[in-house]
Amino acid sequence: MSASTLPPLLQRLIDERGAQRVEPDTLDAFIALPGDRVIFLSGDPVQFPEGLDVAVVLPELQAALPGRFEVGVVPLDSQEAIARRFGSQRWPALVFLRDGEYVTTLAGMHDWTEYLERVAEALSMPASRVPGIGIPLVSANSAPSCH
Repeated sequence: MSASTLPPLLQRLIDERGAQRVEPDTLDAFIALPGDRVIFLSGDPVQFPEGLDVAVVLPELQAALPGRFEVGVVPLDSQEAIARRFGSQRWPALVFLRDGEYVTTLAGMHDWTEYLERVAEALSMPASRVPGIGIPLVSANSAPSCH
């Protein structure tokens, strides 16, 4: 399977559950759509097998919260770039966005009750700042400053 090919469970989210394939060149258009959107970053299924578990649970979360959010599935070769854009550092991850703005990220696999509660909570949160954005970076080679 090439990196841009989706594992079967992820492809099924698109084919049978109405998720959209999201890549760096389609990301802005996907998140600009109105309403709540969840970008699914599964991670490599060999390194992060729980990503496939999330792929199974995600449609159930949508069914439990009908009409609350749309899903975007990211091919493996695009996940690192998209994860960096939203400050996500763990796989699997669900990145929540609303009306083009970042809301929060829910990383890892959770038991059903906790997952449902955390997703419902994420859907009720206000938009926030993307983690890591706006923090000044200083080179290790830069001269010290008194300012």
